[in-house]
Amino acid sequence: MIKKAEHIAIIVTDMDRSIEFYGGMLGYKLRIRGQNPRREMAFLYHEDQPGFEIELICDLQPEGEYSDKGIVNHLAFTVDNIEEAMDYYRIKGIEFNSNKPNTAIDGAQTIFFTGPDQELLQFVQPVKRERV
Repeated sequence: MIKKAEHIAIIVTDMDRSIEFYGGMLGYKLRIRGQNPRREMAFLYHEDQPGFEIELICDLQPEGEYSDKGIVNHLAFTVDNIEEAMDYYRIKGIEFNSNKPNTAIDGAQTIFFTGPDQELLQFVQPVKRERV
């Protein structure tokens, strides 16, 4: 069922600064940037790692203090068909955080669940990706 690790999400306090850091320092490029009413998000990719991305998340109105080390929010896994993956893993005992997938800013279908230590995990059924 699992195809690969999809992306890692990192909570940031300054989106422009973080995009500059991951781009200028580490060679990542911006694929897409957008926001919903609660937060701004950006997905970055590296040409030498075409199947893995970094998602930066910046709350538009922070709800509390951020760690001075930054916060890794979740680990995401690519699946071919999110509905089939949900059915398969429900039988194995996974309880998802919602009843149906959400649509991300890039059109991907996503759903969250937790691991054994309450770590936040996500399945992603991506859409065909176009690079910015």
